[in-house]
Amino acid sequence: MKQLHLDKYISIIDACPVLLHLPMKYQRHDMHQAFKREFASLSTWRSRAVVIAASAAAGLIVVGFTQLAESAFDVFARWIAPHWWLTLLWMPLACAVIVWCVRRFAPGTAGSGIPNVMASLDPAMPVGERSRFVSIRLSLYKAVLTAAGLLGGLSLGREGPSVQIAAGVMLAARRILPAHAAINSRGLLIAGGSAGIAAAFNTPLAGVMFAIEELARSPEQRNSGVIVAGIVLAGLIAVSINGNSTHFGVIHPGPIGAALLWPGLLVTLVSGAVGGLFARLLLASLANKPIDFAGRMRRRYPVRFAALCGAGVAVVGIVTHGTVFGSSNNSTLMLLDGGAASSQSFAFFKFIATWLTVWSGIPGGIFAPSLAIGAGLGDNIAALTHYPFVPALIALGMVGFLAAVTQAPLTSFIIVMEMVDGHAMVLSLMACAVIAGTISRVLSPPLYGALAQQQLDTVRPTSSTGDTEPGTGQPH
Repeated sequence: MKQLHLDKYISIIDACPVLLHLPMKYQRHDMHQAFKREFASLSTWRSRAVVIAASAAAGLIVVGFTQLAESAFDVFARWIAPHWWLTLLWMPLACAVIVWCVRRFAPGTAGSGIPNVMASLDPAMPVGERSRFVSIRLSLYKAVLTAAGLLGGLSLGREGPSVQIAAGVMLAARRILPAHAAINSRGLLIAGGSAGIAAAFNTPLAGVMFAIEELARSPEQRNSGVIVAGIVLAGLIAVSINGNSTHFGVIHPGPIGAALLWPGLLVTLVSGAVGGLFARLLLASLANKPIDFAGRMRRRYPVRFAALCGAGVAVVGIVTHGTVFGSSNNSTLMLLDGGAASSQSFAFFKFIATWLTVWSGIPGGIFAPSLAIGAGLGDNIAALTHYPFVPALIALGMVGFLAAVTQAPLTSFIIVMEMVDGHAMVLSLMACAVIAGTISRVLSPPLYGALAQQQLDTVRPTSSTGDTEPGTGQPH
């Protein structure tokens, strides 16, 4: 009987040749050399210390930027927004001045910031051109100009800019790494950009997923541990300062069952389609070679065009009693709590205000505005279908629209789940993100990837200098 059992196990092993025929590099694995490489090398420990310290600095800087941005918008909400006539004067002026400053001092700060980091990570980026898109200098300008945009009341978020700010801080650490460090500029940019997401949203897990889904593309296995550690540390610093609380509190989605299927599917389809069209609209508006009159005017008279966009946002804000100003986080929170942002047209007006803000060319992100638009869509469909548990549809709208705009469904799902403590809706949120992202891919190319390519197209090809990243053979 024992012989039969032995024969059974032998047959199983014979059926799995991968267990018997390991690649030669694994058969010759030297544990002593591996131990020395991982634990006995001062250069390795110094590299790790630099990355961890830079990640902590990036987390602190993003937290400081968050407080600056929120304080700037508080000033606008308290002193400017209550006076409709003042918004009509202030917002065009603010938008025009910001765009003038961007074009005069820091062209690399325009827009979200995520495409800037993605362009810097592209292998086609010439060595000497990376500082045009990511640097410690641009991080400083990005923080100040984004806060100025919120002081102007424009419809933007601070999360995308946090990616560029943190990436610039991390990239600056390259100068103090050991000469032959295995961690290169690419790894620092990935760690920095993802640390920005983790610190901005108070969601370390979302930062790790953002690194995998949006920035890394081809993960660097050797250094993934220290990179992930840096991302998580930046998020934990934000959590320790801001408190371990969810961004939008804790939702009460009600029973998750068959009754949610029809309205939830409708929210998913609508948010996916509207989000895909929104991404397509932004790409058409920001094209390097516009074909329409408005696009040519934007290219020829950027400051005047920005003033017109600012005036448009002011008019939309007056019509909606100020609910579309800034990131609209308060409106999103009101919807999740069962209140009303302003009317059933909130999502439409927020869509217009965000498009005009992005079109103006000022620095600012679209994460928070996208969550607000998605929340408005969920609220609309709850009213249409008379579904009683409105927060569940609002959460689905948030994740669906964000996934459609960014075409990063896993990152979007984790961000929303952590921001609303929606663990009871894990499967629903995940399914919504995947389906909405798929619908968006039919309607539009990836927004951030396409914008990054537009930025790469502005870089003149230069001859290779022969410089390489230590230990990689890739340009640094």
